[in-house]
Amino acid sequence: MPETVRKEIIRTQQELQRLVSPTAIRWTKPEQFHLTLRFLGDVPVERVPALQEAVNTVCSGEPALPLRAQGVGFFPNARSPRVIWTGVNDGEERLAALQKKMEDAVQSFAEQPAAEKFAGHVTLGRVKFLNRPEIEKLAAHARAVKDRLFGAWLANEVEIIQSRLSSAGAEHSLLASIHLAAR
Repeated sequence: MPETVRKEIIRTQQELQRLVSPTAIRWTKPEQFHLTLRFLGDVPVERVPALQEAVNTVCSGEPALPLRAQGVGFFPNARSPRVIWTGVNDGEERLAALQKKMEDAVQSFAEQPAAEKFAGHVTLGRVKFLNRPEIEKLAAHARAVKDRLFGAWLANEVEIIQSRLSSAGAEHSLLASIHLAAR
């Protein structure tokens, strides 16, 4: 996503941070904001070229996507939040269609079955513990910014990212960048 969109999301993330105790939520580092089409788990290194080919096959038939980041929400819901996010969509269900094609193409590389329903989002934070007043403050703020547009951009590539967990958090590295509508 462009830096202008990232900055607007950061501003809202900071607003949310002020509503809760400092240790209540593990906040996502802004440099790690991303839209996940499919989390795969461990993929053996010798299978990465086949994974890249599967993703390339899907991307070669797909045009760039006009995306927008908007609003704040919670998984599973606002009454018992575990994840705080901002929505990402294209307004025409093309993102959901691309995700479904990607899901079908990479299923054999995944450790777990697919989630029941795709919801395009960028994770802002993962809840460790919230008390009822903090939950209510977060929910009220989410309602207040439900129509806030953080920005729009044209997504023209899909990245295959390796994620390594460490005591300092997740470390991401780019394995491949595949352009949409690549030939």
